[in-house]
Amino acid sequence: MSTISRRSALALPLAATLAAPAYSQQNFPSRPIRMLVPWAPGGTSDIAMRALCEAAGRRLGQTVVVENRAGAGGVLGAQFLLTTPADGYVLSQFPISVMRQPLLNSRALFDPLADFTYVSLITGYLFGIVVRPDAPWRTLGELIAAAKREPGKLNYGTPGVGTSLHLTMEQIAKSQGIEWTHVPFRGVAENMQSLLGGQIEILADSSGWGPQVKDGSLRCLAVWSEARAKSFPNVPTLKESGIDIVSVSPYGIGGPKNMDPGITRALDAAFKEAVTDPVHMSVLDRYDMAPMYKNSADYTAYVRQTMEEERKLIQELGLRLS
Repeated sequence: MSTISRRSALALPLAATLAAPAYSQQNFPSRPIRMLVPWAPGGTSDIAMRALCEAAGRRLGQTVVVENRAGAGGVLGAQFLLTTPADGYVLSQFPISVMRQPLLNSRALFDPLADFTYVSLITGYLFGIVVRPDAPWRTLGELIAAAKREPGKLNYGTPGVGTSLHLTMEQIAKSQGIEWTHVPFRGVAENMQSLLGGQIEILADSSGWGPQVKDGSLRCLAVWSEARAKSFPNVPTLKESGIDIVSVSPYGIGGPKNMDPGITRALDAAFKEAVTDPVHMSVLDRYDMAPMYKNSADYTAYVRQTMEEERKLIQELGLRLS
C-alpha cells in the first residue's frame, strides 16, 4: 500500500522541508475510496469508470468502489459532494453537465468553480445518432428532411436534460431549421429499449450502441467526432454530413472543495497512470474513446474555459430549464 504522511518540519533539514509537499496529516489512502458515477449501470460511462477505478485502486493500494447515482443529467454525483468531507475518500465522475447546471437553471445547485476540487481530466465520448434498422432514413440528410416536413413529430432520446447530447441535438436542429422533441432517459440501456420499442424514433447517445450497430440491430447515421470512428469506418461524421459540429464531451474526476493539495496530487498521479492502463485502454478502444488527460491545475483551467464556451452556446440556443 502506498502511503502519504506529513512529517514535522522540526524533524527535517531545512532543504527537505522546503521540498516536501503539503500532504494530509493522516496516511492516505488508509481505506477504500468511493467513486460516484452519475449514470446507470452497464452504460459506456459505467464500464469505462469501473476499468479506470480498478486501475487507479491498484496504484493507490486501496479499492476504488463505484457507486451509481443516475439521473438529473449527470449532476447527482457532484451534488452529493457538497455535503461530503474533503478527505479524498469520496470522489465523482464529472461530466460536462456539471459545468452547465448553473448556466441552465435560475436556481443553481452549486458553483462549479468554487464548490469542487478538480483532480484529473480523463477522456471524452464517441457520440452518434442512431435509428432502428427498419427506419426509412439511411442518411442523416434524409432524417433532417423528414424532420423539416413534420416539425416536432420525431422524438429523440438522450441520457438527460442539459447533457452534451441534448444540447448538441438542439444545436443541430437550430443549424438545420428543424424541430424535434427531446425525451430524457437515465442511461443508454433505457434509451435503446425505447428506440427498439418504438417510443422514440432517434437515439442520441454515447457508443454503448456500438455492438447493436455492428450486428445490424441498429443503424448509426452519423458520429460526432472530428474524424470517422475506426470501429465504424462507413459512418460519416456530422461535418461530412454538412453540419459543422464536433462534440466529444470530455469528463474527469473531482472531489469536494478544499481538498488537501497533497491528497489531490496523490489521486491525480494514480488516475494519470490509470488512464493508460491496458485494462482501461481496452475499454476506451472498444468504445472509440481517446485519452484526454489533464492534471488538476490544467483541468481547473479547462473548466473555467469550458463554462465560458457553454454560456455562449446556451445563449445562442435560447435554452433555460428553470
